[in-house]
Amino acid sequence: FKMCPGRVITKLVSSGEKEVDLAVQSAKAAFKIWSQMSGMERSRVLLEAARIIREQREEIATWETINNGKSIFEARVDIDISWQCLEYYAGLAGSLAGEHIQLPGGSFGYTRREPLGVCAGIGAWNYPFQVACWKAAPALACGNAMVFKPSPFTPLTVVRLAEIFTEAGVPKGLFNVVQGGAATGQFLCHHPDVAKISFTGSVPTGIKIMGMAAKGIKPVTLELGGKSPLIIFSDCALENAVNGALMANFLTQGEVCCNGTRVFVERKILDVFTKEVVKRTQKIKIGDPLLEDTRMGALINRPHLDRVQGFIKQAKEQGAEVLCGGDLYVPDDPKLKNGYYMQPCVLGNCTDDMTCVKEEIFGPVMSILPFDTEEEVVERANNTKFGLAGGVFTRDIQKAHRVVAALKAGMCFINNYNISPVELPFGGYKASGFGRENGRAAMEYYSQLKTVCVEMGDVESVF
Repeated sequence: FKMCPGRVITKLVSSGEKEVDLAVQSAKAAFKIWSQMSGMERSRVLLEAARIIREQREEIATWETINNGKSIFEARVDIDISWQCLEYYAGLAGSLAGEHIQLPGGSFGYTRREPLGVCAGIGAWNYPFQVACWKAAPALACGNAMVFKPSPFTPLTVVRLAEIFTEAGVPKGLFNVVQGGAATGQFLCHHPDVAKISFTGSVPTGIKIMGMAAKGIKPVTLELGGKSPLIIFSDCALENAVNGALMANFLTQGEVCCNGTRVFVERKILDVFTKEVVKRTQKIKIGDPLLEDTRMGALINRPHLDRVQGFIKQAKEQGAEVLCGGDLYVPDDPKLKNGYYMQPCVLGNCTDDMTCVKEEIFGPVMSILPFDTEEEVVERANNTKFGLAGGVFTRDIQKAHRVVAALKAGMCFINNYNISPVELPFGGYKASGFGRENGRAAMEYYSQLKTVCVEMGDVESVF
């Protein structure tokens, strides 16, 4: 394996309407078999898929690094989260159950938790393999089939996931992959045999998908963008807060939807916090993401790199101060000279009305904003159309719980940031979407409830 920045490593054919239909029909046939298996039978297959991923961790992580550009260090974590996700839902597969309700006269009712059918998964390019597992694991655990479309920028590793599911023993066609861009996604969303759509990506695309789903009255899970607040109180453990700010801004080159990119710092520690963040940011090792000591790889492509650079340019024009980074980065290794690298950037002198503070940049750009009171910072933190995540650093645990309770965000962190245990639901408020990935909650979004009412006596007619 070796990195080839800026060069084509493979070409794939986009799936048209015919190919999408073939994938859906194949999944539909597999669903008839899979949905009739017991939860324990499905559990054993998912556990086998998890075992294969765990066994092939290094190879899959290497391909994910080539696929996306993130460091191999991070890619290994992504693969670990992926097999853990499959193991978690394997454990829940046998627990799907309804309830029994006693009714008058010996009659009774009961509920059944049933699969939806063929679900469409549409993934993002920042966590290609992990997002596919986040969607596939609960869907398959509930007895569904899935047709998955990865981002055209990161098409590779999801194909390996499909192969692994087949090796693990799922019915042929249960997890199918279609390749392509917006047109392929539209064919998938409009297909009459697709029962549900789960999408991870941008707000504008999410709006379009919601509109397409509405025409077929299909349920959707939308995990969209964010502009999340990270609140640093003066009574925090400073080193821990600095670590949290770096984790909240620079993982996967800053291309993370729940990143805490609006860093609100209590004024009395603003200078010391900012100084330490800048010092640590300047030490981040950028370069070949396959090297063990690299901590920041390349952005996804040239247009996205240019977009991030445009945000920094606009921030300076609006009065923000670049405290460090922001420039293009050219590694010493000549084979990396065409890579889409940039220096992680910290912006100071920011105000709430700046574009860099209001809009999702999706790159390694941190905006620091001072605040004075708890009431003030909560109001400012919530003054956004997004509501994906939020974080608080403080030693005062009462204040921590009080603040996160007031934050209008679906995923909140106290004295940590950007950890994603599969046991906990993940998803947003407001324009950041609805529905949940992970946790028991995801099972509700990949199943439907049937009520059965049983009469034990004669029907009393009112006619």
